[in-house]
Amino acid sequence: MSMQVKEVAALTGVSVRTLHHYDEIGLLSPTKSAENGYRIYSDEDLATLQQILFFRALDFPLKKIKEIMSSSHYNRLEALEMQRNMLLDKQKNITTMLETIEKTIENEKGVYHMSQEEKFQGFDFSHNPYEEEARKRWGDKKVDEANQQVKSMTKELQDEMNQIYKDLADIRHLDPTSKEAQQTIKKWYDFLNNHFTTYTPEAFEGLGQMYVQDQRFTKNIDQFGEGLAQFMSKAMTEFADKQK
Repeated sequence: MSMQVKEVAALTGVSVRTLHHYDEIGLLSPTKSAENGYRIYSDEDLATLQQILFFRALDFPLKKIKEIMSSSHYNRLEALEMQRNMLLDKQKNITTMLETIEKTIENEKGVYHMSQEEKFQGFDFSHNPYEEEARKRWGDKKVDEANQQVKSMTKELQDEMNQIYKDLADIRHLDPTSKEAQQTIKKWYDFLNNHFTTYTPEAFEGLGQMYVQDQRFTKNIDQFGEGLAQFMSKAMTEFADKQK
């Protein structure tokens, strides 16, 4: 099915002007009719528009949305799952804030006494972990954000991370697909998922590719042993393939 821009605007509530702007910036560029030059939106275009609107509802700027969706690693299903989790977190936060407002109203009426702690429940100005995952998975700030995560780790977590690197460095002469290599790389997978954010097998494989594609990663990892980044990348790809 194909639709013209006015039909899409009527269906979605997005103004014609906004749809034209999305086209102009290369965010959503439908096919142009050869006969009259009208924009013709396909089912695929509408699915893309839905993704854009989900990101907009989560306060992603257009520049970041374009960066994410134009990435070679972009996956629509992964994005939908991430958006769902972000919306659930947002729903939970809104529910907490509504409860805080209700208590505040009762406090103002003199029928309930709020503690100082209760007055600020629901306010959270920290970065959304799923937005960090989106940027790490698809954005151009992958390395900087990963480095920032390392800087914010406690000494205990830093020590645990370094020990895993050392364990992997000790066996980097082995075949990355070997049982021992896969058992050890699983420790890295579990560490990331337990202490940072949820990594799908695809995201874990993509992270491993970054270890060899970006020299900043390679340099940091190879401090534990020359060739470690390459070994980890291959082991992570094998691990991800087995999880799919």
